[in-house]
Amino acid sequence: MSVPVAVEADIVQVMEQMPYGMYIVGSSDSNGVPNGMMADWVMQVSFHPRLVAVSFENDAHTLANIRSNGWFTVNLLPEDEAGRKLAARFAQPYEDAKVLGRMRHTAHPVHTKLDGLDYSTAAGGGPILAGALSWLECQAEDFMPIGDHTLVTGYVRKGGVLREAEPLTSNYTGWTYSG
Repeated sequence: MSVPVAVEADIVQVMEQMPYGMYIVGSSDSNGVPNGMMADWVMQVSFHPRLVAVSFENDAHTLANIRSNGWFTVNLLPEDEAGRKLAARFAQPYEDAKVLGRMRHTAHPVHTKLDGLDYSTAAGGGPILAGALSWLECQAEDFMPIGDHTLVTGYVRKGGVLREAEPLTSNYTGWTYSG
C-alpha cells in the first residue's frame, strides 16, 4: 500500500478538526493588574510533580506578564451557552493592533476583558473567574520557544472546583483556534 501524498489544504483541515479544551489563562502585570486570554493549547504534562503546559503566541501580552510575574491561572469553562459567551469575551487580543487589517480609528487600543466580570485573584495575581468550572494556579517553570509560540510549563500550586459540568471544547463552540 502506498502512502498518500500530503496536501497542505488537507493538513490544515486535519489540524482544524483536532478538538481542544477552551480555557481562560490569567496573569497580572508588574503593577498587579490582572488580565485574561483565551487559550486552547493547554495540557497536563506530569503527575509528579503536577505540571501543566500552555502554548502562547510569542507576542502575547499574557506571556509577557508571566515572564515578569512568574505566575498564571488556568480557568476551565463550562460547556453551555454561558461558558461560550464567557469565552467569547476573551477572544480579542489585549492589543487591538495585533489584528491585521484593523483600522486604528475604529479599534480600541487595548481590551480589558475582565471589566464587569465577577472574579477573584489568586495569590500570584491571576484571575479566578466566578463563571468557571474550576481553576489552577501555576508557578511558571520553563519557557521553550516552539515555532511562532512559546510553551510554558508551570507547577500547579493551588486549584479548586467551583461547580460540576462538562468542560467547554472547540467541538461545542465550532472555533478552530482561540489563542
